[in-house]
Amino acid sequence: MVRPKKKRMVGFHYRCRRFSPDDTNESMPVVDVGVDELESMRLNILENLSQGEAAQKMGVHQSTFQRTLRRGLEKVTDALVYGKGISLEGGELNMPGGDGTGPDGNGPIGARGQGRRGGGNRPGRGAAAPQNCRCPSCGHLEPHQSGLPCSQAKCPECGSQMVRG
Repeated sequence: MVRPKKKRMVGFHYRCRRFSPDDTNESMPVVDVGVDELESMRLNILENLSQGEAAQKMGVHQSTFQRTLRRGLEKVTDALVYGKGISLEGGELNMPGGDGTGPDGNGPIGARGQGRRGGGNRPGRGAAAPQNCRCPSCGHLEPHQSGLPCSQAKCPECGSQMVRG
């Protein structure tokens, strides 16, 4: 008898369920990426956590996390190299916040290249993150306040949740 798959702890609500390099091509092949695979990439790459720390956050063993991360990276690489669409699929998940945002729910802690090894605009690194919070509904821009994630701010004009950018 096969042991049931353990539920993964997912600390972020992913709004985008499909990505396509060409929206006009209906017959484009699609790669299905699991939410647990995307979460492992988010924790390891964007949050800059070690595999052990990220595995602990997801409630799985480090070796399981490593396999999940590798599988997700292979799928995303396949889609990017061969021009395939990406579809985000569910799975056996727990979202501890109970409201769909989980405990983290704020997106990446820091911009790419700003992890444990320093940061800034060194050659080969990404540019600095935008310094504005933007409302996706009405387009209103507010200056970003250090220490307050944009996703926790509300738009003063329409009340929607702000995003970085």
